[in-house]
Amino acid sequence: MSTRAPRFWARSRTNARITAVAAAALTACLIAVSWFVWSTPENPVRRVADSVIAATNPLATQNILLKRQLTATRGTVSAQNTKLKSQAAAAATAAAAHVKELAAAQQQLAAAQGEIAQLKAQGTGGGLSGSGGAGSSAGSTHPSPGGGSPGTQPAAITAPTRDSLLHPEKRYFGMYTEQAPFNWATFDATSKKVGVQPNVVGYFSGWDENFRASAVTRAWQQDRLPLLTWESRPIAAGNNSNSAPEYSLPTIIGGGFDAYLHQYAKDIIATGLPVAIRLDHEMNGTWYPWSERNGSNKPINGNNVGDYVKMWRHVHDIFQQEGANNLVIWTWAPNIINNMQPPSHATQEFLAGYYPGDAYVDWVGLSGYLRPPWRAGNDFTFSYTYDSSLAQLRALTSKPILLAEVGASETDGHKPAWVKGFFDGFADPKNADIIGFSWFSLAITSYVGGERSTNDWRIDSRSDSLAAFSRGISQPGANFALIPAD
Repeated sequence: MSTRAPRFWARSRTNARITAVAAAALTACLIAVSWFVWSTPENPVRRVADSVIAATNPLATQNILLKRQLTATRGTVSAQNTKLKSQAAAAATAAAAHVKELAAAQQQLAAAQGEIAQLKAQGTGGGLSGSGGAGSSAGSTHPSPGGGSPGTQPAAITAPTRDSLLHPEKRYFGMYTEQAPFNWATFDATSKKVGVQPNVVGYFSGWDENFRASAVTRAWQQDRLPLLTWESRPIAAGNNSNSAPEYSLPTIIGGGFDAYLHQYAKDIIATGLPVAIRLDHEMNGTWYPWSERNGSNKPINGNNVGDYVKMWRHVHDIFQQEGANNLVIWTWAPNIINNMQPPSHATQEFLAGYYPGDAYVDWVGLSGYLRPPWRAGNDFTFSYTYDSSLAQLRALTSKPILLAEVGASETDGHKPAWVKGFFDGFADPKNADIIGFSWFSLAITSYVGGERSTNDWRIDSRSDSLAAFSRGISQPGANFALIPAD
């Protein structure tokens, strides 16, 4: 038996346990403090330790400095990365807005250049180059600002009467080109290559634009009938979407654009010059917001069956109220139906559902291209491209027919032969009711069957295509108004 006096920490089991817990806690605290001291880069003790290590091992100094620099660099890179992501998102948003602004600015620039050229011509007493159509003349006089000598009268801009334009003695040859009629550079260059001057100029405008009087005056200064394709959507809208809710047919029918339409009609009257308006073309397709049904027979853009006719009549009636229909040639122009999808959109009944009636239409027309992909049975002739569609038009009405938007792709080399056949079609007596065409002379990139494709529709896309065009339009049986190009 031991005779030693009991220790204070072992007098009882409870004291022993408390002592053990306290010792463990103290040990943990010492370990934590030591870890903190050694892991803190700026700690004085750590600095002393680093100095000792550096004194004994020179490479350790570099390692310590590199670790500190790496920590600082990581923080800087993280901050810069966050900032760059924010700047990239802002730049993408700004770029999208600038693209739209640039498109609008380019149109305004072209219009301004056209106005300047017009004023210069008027200021020097420039007049018309000749007669652009059959019938008597009617016109509008525009004063020349500061041009001409005292006592001289400004040059008058004249045009044939609307009635004589409706039923021309010779066929129309028209073109769509870059920026015409606000800039004639491409238009005139192509005309010279063909050797014949067009007497129609086509151009496009959206319902976010006011009537552009300079388009009409500049066209008639060159003795050309202006053919306006007037689309009830913004001018900058792309053809990859048929959605434009604010321009839906029910909105137009309900009066949402009445103030705009009344002013547009008044502005046409102010020119005193005729203009052909192709309103909301290719309505029997599925790609524009003024169409009524898509391939699944679902509504497009909130439109109802029958709304297109109601819209057309509504616009026509407003122009009638203002007296503008004395100057407007209303041109109703669907798309050709031989390759129309779905097949239900290619029927006579379907097309008839879009026709406003003879009281509301002056010319009927077609959009029709030679374009890939080629379908079975396509023999690249006028008949394949147009005959089935012409038959449907003639079943609807006896109005004059204008091939209002045509062109041919260079894909696979069929264009020269197709162009020859195109003019042979005009020489065929059964097509005597076709009063002309307007060629879409541009190269356009779009999506065909989900794949990006560029089609060169230009008249002068290749020398053999241009030669076929020049020969075809000049053949006597085609009966075009052959005005020599300067």
